[in-house]
Amino acid sequence: MTVTPDPTELDRFVYSQQPGYDETATRATFTNAVPLRTIVIYCYDPRAAAIPTELAKLWPDETYPGELILDGHGNKIGSTATIFPIVVAGGRAVDALRSITIGHHLFGLQNIAVVHHTNCGTSSFTARGLLDAYRSEQGVDLSDTYGPDSLAIGHLDASLSYDVDLLRKSPAVPAAVKIVGLLFDIDRNEFTTLVADDATR
Repeated sequence: MTVTPDPTELDRFVYSQQPGYDETATRATFTNAVPLRTIVIYCYDPRAAAIPTELAKLWPDETYPGELILDGHGNKIGSTATIFPIVVAGGRAVDALRSITIGHHLFGLQNIAVVHHTNCGTSSFTARGLLDAYRSEQGVDLSDTYGPDSLAIGHLDASLSYDVDLLRKSPAVPAAVKIVGLLFDIDRNEFTTLVADDATR
C-alpha cells in the first residue's frame, strides 16, 4: 500500500521550513558537526568502491568511513569522516561541481581528489560514438548537452588533466582548495598521482 503524505507534513524534515529558522546559525551548526576536509570524486563502477577507504590509508590524516555521532536521543547529528565521496560515471569532475559547491558552503573544504580508474567503462566508447548512438537509437541530439571532453576517457592522463583544470578554473571551487588527479589500479588497489595542483601531501 502506498500512502500519499501531506506535503506540509514532510516539511518537518526540511531545516529551512522550521519555525525560527536562522540560516547563518544553521550553517554554523553543520560546519561544526562534520569535519569535512577532502572530497573524492570517483566512478560508480563497483570495482572502484574501495577508493575512499584506500585513500584514507594513503593519507593518514584523513578518516573514512568514520563513525556517526549521536545525540542523547539517538539521533544522527554528525560524523567523524573527513572524506566525502562523490560517485559519478567515470569519476568525471563536471558531474561533481554542484556537490563541491554545497560541500564547501556547509562544511569548508581543503582538498579535492579526482580519481579515474583502470579499465573504466567510460574508456570503452568515444564521445562521438555515444552522441551518434543517442541520435540513431533515441532520436535525440545531445551535442549541446555535454562537453565532449567530459563524456568519455580516451587517455587517462588527458582526462585527469582536463578534470583538474575544469575544477581549478571554476568559480565554484575556492582558490585555496588543493586539487589532485589520481589513477587507481582496481586490481592492485594502488594510486598513481598523474596531476597535482598545489596538492602535494
